[in-house]
Amino acid sequence: MSVIETHTFRLVGGVDIGEFLEADRQVQTELMVRKPTFLRRTTARGRDGEWLVVVTWSSRTDADTARAQLDDDPATAAFMTFVDHATLATRRYETLD
Repeated sequence: MSVIETHTFRLVGGVDIGEFLEADRQVQTELMVRKPTFLRRTTARGRDGEWLVVVTWSSRTDADTARAQLDDDPATAAFMTFVDHATLATRRYETLD
């Protein structure tokens, strides 16, 4: 079974959206594609200013392993400077197919 991770959050006040989107692009195109168990990643913005990142991994073990590696990566650190940590919520779901 694959695992879907969701991350919802708001941006810190005064953030330049273009700079945030560039940091998001770097995570997507320079970091995630190097993870062999990564299947898909999508970023979306709600009308109320909330953001959503959805990541699909091959398995729970793969998600756990990648999470530890991602947390130490400079691209992740740069991305996280834009995130209001008090609003960050992460959830995991196992697919049924």
